Amino acid sequence: MPAPFDRAPTAIESSQLSFDHLGTPLHEVTFVIVDLETTGTQAGKSEITEIGAVKTRGGEILGEFQSLVKPEESVISPFVARLTGITHAMVDDAPSIRSVLPSFLEFSVGAVLVAHNAPFDIGFLRSACEKLDYHWPQPTVLDTVTLSRRVVGRDEVRNHKLSTLAAHFGTEVSPDHRALSDAKATGEVLHRVLERFGGYDITTLEELATVRQAGWSKRQAKSHLAKRVPAEPGVYMFLDGTRRVLYIGKSGNMARRVRGYFNASENRGRMAEMITAAQEVSCLPCAHALEAEVREIRLIGELAPPYNRRSKNPDRNSWIVLSDEAYPRLSVVRSNTALEKSPVAPLGPFRSRKSAQTVKELLDTLYPVKRCTAKITAANIDSHRACVSSQVGQCGGPCAGVTDRQAYLADLAELSAVMTGDFSSLRRLCTQRMSRLATEARYETAAEVRDAMRSALSTAARAESVRSLRDIPEILAYAPGSESGLDLAVIRHGKLAAASHTRGSGGIEEAFAAIRATAEWVPAPGSLPATSDSLAEETRLISVWLQSATLLSAQGARSLPCAGANFHAQESGTVRLGDPV
Repeated sequence: MPAPFDRAPTAIESSQLSFDHLGTPLHEVTFVIVDLETTGTQAGKSEITEIGAVKTRGGEILGEFQSLVKPEESVISPFVARLTGITHAMVDDAPSIRSVLPSFLEFSVGAVLVAHNAPFDIGFLRSACEKLDYHWPQPTVLDTVTLSRRVVGRDEVRNHKLSTLAAHFGTEVSPDHRALSDAKATGEVLHRVLERFGGYDITTLEELATVRQAGWSKRQAKSHLAKRVPAEPGVYMFLDGTRRVLYIGKSGNMARRVRGYFNASENRGRMAEMITAAQEVSCLPCAHALEAEVREIRLIGELAPPYNRRSKNPDRNSWIVLSDEAYPRLSVVRSNTALEKSPVAPLGPFRSRKSAQTVKELLDTLYPVKRCTAKITAANIDSHRACVSSQVGQCGGPCAGVTDRQAYLADLAELSAVMTGDFSSLRRLCTQRMSRLATEARYETAAEVRDAMRSALSTAARAESVRSLRDIPEILAYAPGSESGLDLAVIRHGKLAAASHTRGSGGIEEAFAAIRATAEWVPAPGSLPATSDSLAEETRLISVWLQSATLLSAQGARSLPCAGANFHAQESGTVRLGDPV
């Protein structure tokens, strides 16, 4: 039952570490992870109703401790009873804290105590010892709240509550506001967090105690950079002394978000390094959150700031194309030149070359396409020797005896249909292959076929959604915004051309007329798909926003092919109807 205490939590509290602890490897440390249930939130006034603890070393459970405790003076309120499930009837025959506490202290002797929001739990235990005149052993204490904040960023979890972290790490025991269950979940979270510290070469108890100070004073000294940031939606940029952009972010409240980089909630090592180098914060106010997200995507794609993960691999998209040969074959490419030379539309974009290669291998297996890299023409076809793959039926075309080019292209008609958006044959052939593999008890290979099919369908479905939105010359849409107003957007060929925010719900037509007059002109898309990842990401972002928006008008209708990837993805369970793709 986490609650605030009378001082700020620290990762390692109590007295300074003794020489016995210096350099102790974490895998040799004995931890006792403890959780309490209480009648209230104030140590000294409220009382303990349950103690649960788990003793571990090196990830192995050495013992467990659990006991209900009968409060002597306090009353269990209905709220606490509903939260914990502990009632007066349950604790009526339970032992008092006077007899339970010595047993717990003996159980935890010599160990490092661990708790989630440790000041709360340790404060109650220490207060009980003082009240009963028991010796408090001054153990070393770890707080998993503070530890997790250092290595689990807000880009991974929305907060650092035990339930949130347990769900994020997928712990075997789920916290349920009972002491032993919560202690077990906290123990699992502790070991997952310590694994992350190991990635930073922090492997001893002493090193763990010094992590908080690293870069903290330097970040605090830069907090004045946040003073002039406006409290409104927009994009903020951290700049160094030469006005080079180091990092770009967006927020619905830039002032609050930028202040967060200078306090204890910001624990990412690369952000601490960025803040140390930053000398200025530049802001670009936006009409609403959608415009801020779009501006962020565009600026990251244009400026490639070194501390944004998105800008590390701007050309990471891969495509599957048919080569421009007499007897074409499939290949994975990234360059625009290769896309332009493809005789049929490319399949993609895939977010990694590995996933594109996996889908290519599936297509090679399902369709009679040439696999070898030998370039075969009408002049050299008579002298061509079949490749090694053809001996096991894994290379089509001339290697398989199909020397007539038109016959070869006719055999690839279904593959060409897949490349141009009809995925009927892909799903049919995959289903047949998985059924055959399952009959042969080759379940792992069948699972690989299933995963590759899902990858192909989900990738193509995203591309279909992007294309369908880019085909519409103009959309006028609005959605509920902050302060009871409306967020307006003019969307042209899948790009945000103008944005505005109105305070009231009246005069929407007049507001749209005003922003349309100055909206960006966006040309119609060409025949080739956009290879810019930032442009595709912007269109996908707008597509998701439109799902909860109201359309005022649209020039043309948005449609998806009836045998396209979205249809087959939904039919096969790859995505659910309504999911953003």
